[in-house]
Parts: sequence; structure tokens; C-alpha cells
Amino acid sequence: MAVAYLNGVPSRVSHTKSHGGTKMNNLFLKLYIKIQDLLSQEEGQDLVEYALIVALIALAATAGMKTLATAINNGFTSLGTTLNNAV
Repeated sequence: MAVAYLNGVPSRVSHTKSHGGTKMNNLFLKLYIKIQDLLSQEEGQDLVEYALIVALIALAATAGMKTLATAINNGFTSLGTTLNNAV
């Protein structure tokens, strides 16, 4: 068995005598390295965190809209009543 280093970690790689087996081992080794590289990337996590923050703000704004709309409606109703009584 030979030792290959994947991301600084030693890994045993068995070599077969047939040429096709070595190609298959190399293919699996390359696939394993690609998967490890994709799993170690953290760039997408920031985007997910920002999306969650935006969703939370949108939810809070939507929940607060009913209260705000009621307050504005009551203000205009009061203003209209005051103007009608003044005329």
C-alpha cells in the first residue's frame, strides 16, 4: 500500500496490478478530493446567513405593518372627525 496525502492528512491508497484498477483508484481519489474541497468551502455560508437575516427583518416588518396601518387609519379618522366638527 502506498500513502497519499489528502488535504495534509495521510491516506492509504492500494495499487492493483491491473491498469484499469489503478485508473479506477485515481478516479475515486480525484472524486474524494473534489468532495472534500467542496465541503471545506465556507463562502456560501455567509450568503445563507444574510438571507436569514433579511427574511427575519421582512417577517418583523410584515408583523408590524398591521399595527402601523391601524394607527395611521385611526389618525386620519380622528383628523377627519375634527375637520368635520370644525366646519
